[in-house]
Amino acid sequence: MGTQNARHEAIAAVTQYRPIEKPLNFLETPAHSLFGSNVFNDAQMEARLPKTVYKALQKTIKRGEKLDASVADAVATAMRDWAIEKGATHDAHVFDPLTGITAEKHDSFLSPDNEGGAVAEFSGKVLIQGEPDASSFPSGGIRATFEARGYTAWDVTSPAYILENPNGTTLCIPTAFVSWTGEALDKKTPVLRSMKALTTQANRLVKLFGTADPGYIYSTAGPEQEYFLIDRNFFFARPDLNICGRSLFGAKPPKGQEFEDQYFGVIPERVLACMLEAERELFKLGVPVKTRHNEVAPSQYEIAPVYENANVAADHQHLIMITLRRIAEKHGLACLLHEKPFAGINGSGKHLNWSLGGSSVGNLLEPGDTPHENAQFLVFCAAVIRAVHKYSKLLRAAIAHSGNDHRLGANEAPPAIISIFLGDMLTEVFESIAKGKVKGPKAKQFMTVGVDTLPPLPKDYGDRNRTSPFAFTGNKFEFRAVGSSQSIAGPLVVLNTIVAESLDYVATELEKATKGDSKKLNDAATKLVQAVWKEHSAVVFNGDGYSEAWHKEAAKRGLPNLRNTVDALGSLIEKDSLELFAKYGVLSERETTSRHDIYMERYCKDLNTEALLTQSIAKTKILPAAYRYQGELAQTAAAMKAAGKAGDTSTLDALTSLVAALEKAVKKLDHAIDHKAEGTVVDHAKHYRDEVAPAMLGVRKIADELETIIADDIWPMPSYSEMLFIR
Repeated sequence: MGTQNARHEAIAAVTQYRPIEKPLNFLETPAHSLFGSNVFNDAQMEARLPKTVYKALQKTIKRGEKLDASVADAVATAMRDWAIEKGATHDAHVFDPLTGITAEKHDSFLSPDNEGGAVAEFSGKVLIQGEPDASSFPSGGIRATFEARGYTAWDVTSPAYILENPNGTTLCIPTAFVSWTGEALDKKTPVLRSMKALTTQANRLVKLFGTADPGYIYSTAGPEQEYFLIDRNFFFARPDLNICGRSLFGAKPPKGQEFEDQYFGVIPERVLACMLEAERELFKLGVPVKTRHNEVAPSQYEIAPVYENANVAADHQHLIMITLRRIAEKHGLACLLHEKPFAGINGSGKHLNWSLGGSSVGNLLEPGDTPHENAQFLVFCAAVIRAVHKYSKLLRAAIAHSGNDHRLGANEAPPAIISIFLGDMLTEVFESIAKGKVKGPKAKQFMTVGVDTLPPLPKDYGDRNRTSPFAFTGNKFEFRAVGSSQSIAGPLVVLNTIVAESLDYVATELEKATKGDSKKLNDAATKLVQAVWKEHSAVVFNGDGYSEAWHKEAAKRGLPNLRNTVDALGSLIEKDSLELFAKYGVLSERETTSRHDIYMERYCKDLNTEALLTQSIAKTKILPAAYRYQGELAQTAAAMKAAGKAGDTSTLDALTSLVAALEKAVKKLDHAIDHKAEGTVVDHAKHYRDEVAPAMLGVRKIADELETIIADDIWPMPSYSEMLFIR
């Protein structure tokens, strides 16, 4: 089969698609009865564990108290019996190394009984601790090849679950991953440490406001996941999508998203079938997915869960990504989680909705109907404003990677400038406090739609701002700059830690001002909010984050604009960052430095892979197609001339010029790839940013122009129009 026919065979396969498997019998098992059915949850623990063991576990899970390791054997026995009833033969410690994807080590329950048979064993020791090879994962120098020992440690606060496969099931146990030296080699360990720091400081502040026993205060998260679905025949006909997750070539289609008919449109039947099955699988795993809809770009969609403990939410977010990809395959689709799989249309983000609270104190970012009188809320909100302003560079570093460089600042993604959208109501409240003239928001208003049969609609106090990277949305902040492919763990670590530092500062100031006299608290809180607003309100911006005027204004306000990953990641190893993480026990200086190096190295690897693939596709697919079409046009021109006809050779002339330009651009890319930078990992990253990436773009620009000229039956790869609109 010639390469020129592969694309057309893909199109034929897509248009003739039939479901691979029978549809689900959704009436047989209602969705609500599925929820948590594959989770070793509170109900299972209470039913299967001795009361003393159950109570001890609940103290750890619900109050953040230290785990009593003596309960492990009883838990392991109950967990094993439950898993075997579910068909499991193996357990797996699941962990999140710094590779960007989860890892797992499977061990069988079965052990020989020395009598020709086998018994099912699973001890507390095995539950608590595993030992994968630590030298084969990114460590940034913490582990050398000959230093292989690493440990996985049971995270009791994130429930174990059963992962189903057509041929069996596996008991999956969320774990932390540390080196033999006790240093974090994963994403979960710093999340747990940062939540501990946040709990400590939030408790101090809440106690000042009169809550004697605030209990366990923790951060909550509800990450919205955007993604693309395209047919797998197209996916495998595009080496760039298959290997890099994004298209390195592709001319702009005649129709993109400009008609605005995709957003919240009717979900295609095949896609909806995929969504429904994915949701049912996630329900079994206890993932509280709530919302689904079409996103702005063609073939782009969103799934969103409700809020839960941030650590559990991070684990569930990994399960969402894994499940979307797995179920998409069953429906003949490929799930693309890259931030910018297609140029010129909306990219995908992962909006991280973040707040903090607990069962005894509720949501600490809930303003209520009279926020101007809610001193506790105002102080917590002021602490977040201070944290984001003081550590905006660190927040930017938390979402820095090569994929997000393509997305930030375009097509409804927020700019790289970190600012806060508070909305008119809260901004007015803070400004009035700063002026010493405290006044509340206007009375709740209602919209009259003008149709008698429609009820009056309550109007929110403020509008929403889709261009803000960090927006207050009623009772939480939405960190909109997080990339769709990344774990939310990194952003959570930064958010939890910077807010912990800010709460520490706020609590200390109030303690000094009141000296234990609660009567002085309101006055002290007002003065504190005034001081914070005066020093940190520069980070608050409610306008258009895309406008050039804002970029100029942000510079005047001293807000950094770290436009790319290389610049942003440097913030991780600045003195203030190193001291911050170390002070609150989240990351040691060596752990932070190692992560900086790992992320820089990953940036280099990403761009190197993309550059090599750009080089390969240009040489083996695009140039041969161009030569073939050039030959056809030349033959036609020669035939016309031989017949005495004056043919128009403008297309041939343009094609010849573009072919020459592409050959030159490919040679420039060859040189950029071969010319290795010397020095540190940062020097290598700068080379990829300044030399390799522009050379790749130069090749693409010419190749995309060639796509608009070369005959359709010769062009070797599926086009944007085909991938995005043929479903």
